[in-house]
Amino acid sequence: MSGLIGKKIGMTSVFSAEGKNIPCTVIEAGPCVVTQVKTVESDGYSALQLAYDEKKEKNTSNPMVGHFKKAGTTPKRKVAEFATWNEDIKLGDVVTADVITEGEWVDVTGISKGKGFQGVVKRHGFAGVGGQTHGQHNRQRHPGSLGASSWPSRVRKGMRMAGRTGGDQVKVLNLKVLKVIPENNLILVKGSIPGAKGSYLLIEE
Repeated sequence: MSGLIGKKIGMTSVFSAEGKNIPCTVIEAGPCVVTQVKTVESDGYSALQLAYDEKKEKNTSNPMVGHFKKAGTTPKRKVAEFATWNEDIKLGDVVTADVITEGEWVDVTGISKGKGFQGVVKRHGFAGVGGQTHGQHNRQRHPGSLGASSWPSRVRKGMRMAGRTGGDQVKVLNLKVLKVIPENNLILVKGSIPGAKGSYLLIEE
């Protein structure tokens, strides 16, 4: 396996053979349809384009409808490219969760939950000011000084301040596959992964 598109279902926990309770994330991995096979001769690089999750044709642009029809499938919501697989896969093939084996390690990419505009304590982990001395009583969660005095007379680039938090692409490496349920296209991955329930994920070797 080189890669697969999935959807985050939620979190649960399973017991190991030693009796330990292990937190894990449930992912619906596939079924994905091969919508394009890219080669060095035709595209300049080798890749496999997969598509996942049904989408209404009326909400799909005409070029994309034609693109999916070439692969003999209906319109899909999520399309992603992966490095060419070792297996002999051709246009229109369906890839399911059974290409993943229990015990292997995968990398998972997702979009983290958006938090909106947040202060420095939540965004950067500032400790805040302890106590209420010297007459201050409402500045516990403020950032404090932003820079020096007469030089450089400006706020330096990269200063950690309040701002938009979350909603970023995050890749978590080396997550162990605890269990595979091929009949439901479900896999259980150890630990947490970025994103809300129902968000799309890229699963790679």
